[in-house]
Parts: sequence; structure tokens; C-alpha cells
Amino acid sequence: MKATYKACMGDDNFVVDMARVSFAKEASNFAKEQNDKLLNYLATHGHWSPFAHPTVCFHIRAPQFVARQAAKHQIGFAWNEVSRRYVSDAPEFHNPRNWRAANPNKKQGSIEDQFVTELDVGADAPIDINLAYDKVKKLSEGVYKYMVSSGVAPEQARIVLPQSTYTEWYWTGSLYAWARAANLRLKPDAQLEIRELFQQIDAVMKGLFPVSWRALVHNDSK
Repeated sequence: MKATYKACMGDDNFVVDMARVSFAKEASNFAKEQNDKLLNYLATHGHWSPFAHPTVCFHIRAPQFVARQAAKHQIGFAWNEVSRRYVSDAPEFHNPRNWRAANPNKKQGSIEDQFVTELDVGADAPIDINLAYDKVKKLSEGVYKYMVSSGVAPEQARIVLPQSTYTEWYWTGSLYAWARAANLRLKPDAQLEIRELFQQIDAVMKGLFPVSWRALVHNDSK
């Protein structure tokens, strides 16, 4: 999975300008300490609109199951994704480092330091999960390629591909939208894969908006 920074409009001072316009002022009229204090005040007290003006764009590459989680974040975002209605390139698949054990105390989630390595198939000997997964990938990829080469429309042939198939998209959102999503996806109970994706986004946003991002996402006093 990879989040690649593409473009940004705005910075911390831009957020300050959006807030201080109420008094016909801007960031340049005040010392940095005053502007930083204002940013922290706005974030702590829920004054979100100044943070909605800056925008940041990423190019994301991730498996479908991560993309579908990410796509739930709609407000404040724009999303344009590659479509297998139009392309029929050979699919690429995500390969998990480990197969995490299900959390018995939750309807969702996993235990990140406990792993499953074999499939219980009853009377027969257990099957190695990675070997089984490799067979699924090879079968789905082979069927997909044969369907396309036989004239099946790619928009239908794609249905045989698993959720581990990689996709890519451009994802643009306001600073506030990114912060709202990060506050959910960086939590320890978020799925590991999407958490790792947002850790990459978090690292970029810290550099672009050092004061605003800390106030919105890493402020323990909120």
C-alpha cells in the first residue's frame, strides 16, 4: 500500500487567514505565536470551517478491501479511481504478512500478535493458508485473463477477481476532512491495513500543516 503526495493548496497561515477575515485581518498582522494559539483554539473548540479551505491530494495504491473502507469517507473529499471497465491489465494482489486471528470479543477486528497458519478442513490434513491463497489468486487471475481474451467485457470479467486485487485512485480532500478521517483510521481498533495507509498520510500532513494537524489529530486535550 502506498499513499503518494501529489498537491496541496494552503498552509497553516492560510487557515489563519480564513479565521481572521472576520475582523478583516490576516496572519501577517500577528506574530507566529498568536497565530499558532488561534489554530489550537479553533481545533479545540470545534471551529472547523477555517480548516475546510486548504486541500491536499494523494495518489493511493491499495487492495480493494482497503479502498472500500477508505471510500466511506465522503464529506469533504473527491475520488477518481482506475476502472476495470476500461482497463484489463494483469491484476496484482495483496499478500498479507500474516493471517491474524479473529478477535473473539468483537464482531470485527483481529488480534494483531496472534496468527493462523492452517485451514481446518475436517477429516483431511490441515491446509497451509498461504498455499490455499496462492491457488485462489492463480485461479482467479487465469479465469479473468481467459474471459477477457475470449471476448467477455472487462466490466463483467472483473467480478472473478478477489478483494485483494490492487486498485489506485486520486483522493483529494480538505484539511478538515483528512483530519476527521485520520482520527478514525489511526485509532488502535482500526483495521491494521488502513491504519498503515493513514500513517503514511499522517506523516505527510504533519509536514504540510505542522500546527493545524497537531491540533486537529494529535491534540490530547481535545
